[in-house]
Amino acid sequence: MSSETSPPAPLKEQTRNEAETPSSRLARFPAEAPLELDSGARLGPWQIAFETYGELNADRSNAVLVCHALTGDQYVASKNPVTGKPGWWELMVGPGKPVDTNHYFVICSNVLGGCLGTTGPATINPATGAPYGLDLPVVTIRDMVRAQARLVDHLGIDTLFAVIGGSMGGMQVLQWAASYPERVFSAVPIAAAARHTSQNIAFHEVGRQAIMADPNWRGGNYIQEGCRPTKGLAVARMAAHVTYMSDESLHQKFGRNLQDRDNLTFGFDADFQIESYLRHQGMTFVDRFDANSYLYVTRAMDYFDLADQFGGTLANAFTGTKTRFCVMSFTSDWLFPTSESRRVVKALNAAAANVSFVEIDSDRGHDSFLLDVPEMFQTIQGFITGTARARGLPAPGEEAGV
Repeated sequence: MSSETSPPAPLKEQTRNEAETPSSRLARFPAEAPLELDSGARLGPWQIAFETYGELNADRSNAVLVCHALTGDQYVASKNPVTGKPGWWELMVGPGKPVDTNHYFVICSNVLGGCLGTTGPATINPATGAPYGLDLPVVTIRDMVRAQARLVDHLGIDTLFAVIGGSMGGMQVLQWAASYPERVFSAVPIAAAARHTSQNIAFHEVGRQAIMADPNWRGGNYIQEGCRPTKGLAVARMAAHVTYMSDESLHQKFGRNLQDRDNLTFGFDADFQIESYLRHQGMTFVDRFDANSYLYVTRAMDYFDLADQFGGTLANAFTGTKTRFCVMSFTSDWLFPTSESRRVVKALNAAAANVSFVEIDSDRGHDSFLLDVPEMFQTIQGFITGTARARGLPAPGEEAGV
């Protein structure tokens, strides 16, 4: 129903509604077609929420899967129904953009364990009639990719022209290339790694403990009890957000500037602009994200270790691959530093894969992949154009086969 005939639902109610009946497209799988998880659990029935952009060509060879990061969603290039904000990667995806929806059929799904329509802890458990909460089995990056593969099957697509994503999305890209090499023509992992480091696991644990220490978390049953651990989730978001920026970008944007005052208050209000900024980030986040989903998705990242799936040798994950890779990192990214991308490139070289690597000079930290960084756009556009030629697809501005 349009906003002209009915006022929008309050954010908290709307967020909960989106977990079960999202505004996006939805693929449902019955109990007879469960999802086999790394934990050994079988999840069914289950569902996956997704958006598509552009048109699928006649031979279904122009599909691009975009994988979102930790707190992203399926609304990569369209308005988020909860926040009303534009898609999270509209700089990259759309007509005339590097991932050009005039030429490619773009798919983006909400990850397994998420909170905007794909089965997650806020989804109703058919066995109880209440939200899963912590009864949902713990999921992994490989489980997320398994779910996406089932969606791609559901859409009748055999091979993806490209899989692209940054951060946790980049982890999914690498997992796709390792799990389904014959289905991925090209892969673009950005600001990512083949494993989560102990430092990153530590940051996630701080966030999870903040959520679970909130008295309103109620052992994960806050939805049934009519409350939400907003303070704990806000602190988790604040701590994580610091890791997405660089020291230089924080200094340039905030320095030690005071917030709406000329002098220190000698108290614990937000004296500094950076304090006010982080508090704002935390409180706006709680209106669009589920606290239990934060626990599940961060845990999935922590468990990710691609080499461990292949006998402890990362190169084994790519043995015999025909996938074309473009690996990208950013100079100021200390959360997923260039050394982690180089480790992936080294493994790809050892597997004799077709790989290019670019380290992009940016002072904006890990979040660079979401921002206006022209060299990133040029690199991806160039890679996709060259890959389209190799695939026999008409790249933007070119005729098929030229």
